[in-house]
Order: sequence, then C-alpha cells, then structure tokens
Amino acid sequence: MTGWDISPVGVQAALTTTGEAGGDLDRAATTLLNDLMSAASSAGTVVPGGQFSGPLVGPVAPGRSRVPTGPVAAALAQYLSERQKKLAFMARRTAESVQGAAEATRAYVHGDLEMAAEAQRNALKPPRTDMPGTGGKNGGGA
Repeated sequence: MTGWDISPVGVQAALTTTGEAGGDLDRAATTLLNDLMSAASSAGTVVPGGQFSGPLVGPVAPGRSRVPTGPVAAALAQYLSERQKKLAFMARRTAESVQGAAEATRAYVHGDLEMAAEAQRNALKPPRTDMPGTGGKNGGGA
C-alpha cells in the first residue's frame, strides 16, 4: 500500500447514510414487534370457547397487559425473544462501527495536519551547507 486516500466529506456522507439506515432498522424492529403482538393476540388458544386458565405467556408491548395465549402466541414470543437479541446486537454493532469510522477519520485528518505542520517547520529551517573538503563540518577545519 502506497498511502492513504481518505475523503473526510465522503466518510461523513457514508456515515450519514448508515445512520439513516439504522433508523430504518429501528422502525422495522418496532413494526415487527407490533405485528407479532397482533398475531399473538389474534391466534387465540386451543381451548374450546376461548376459556383458558393456564399461565399467561407471550410478548407484551409497552403499555399493554398480558392476555391468555396459546401455543402459537408462545412460539411467536420465543421467536421474538431471539429476534430482539439479534436486532439489539445489530443496532449496537452499527452504532459502534459508525463511531469507530468517525474517530479513525478524525485521527487521519489530525495526522495530515501534523504532517503539514512538520513540513512547514522543516521548510522554515535555515539550509545546511557542507563545504567540500571540510569532512562534513560546516566551516570546519582539517
């Protein structure tokens, strides 16, 4: 590799797009939760006449109470539990990746500024000239 060629503006655009996609992921997770809640509550039980005295299971959305559910709702709850773990991991990984890319780009820009400052300092130094026959010493004797 001969060098870095990072466009901070391009990185910011990519991070913005990624952040927007993360928002889409959050909305999709919310929709998934609502749809599974609706399916679970509509699935009913396997008890004739809807009479159920067993344990209350199934997903519960914020602001909702548990309702008696059957095996379909229990399976949906288990499915949702696994998906929630994966969605939470994806959201965390995305946020950490965006943060890491932003920090790396800042370090790159800072490094460029440091190199430019060093080049300017070196350009302002007085030139060193070694005269022939002095053994590499400025104005030196024999």
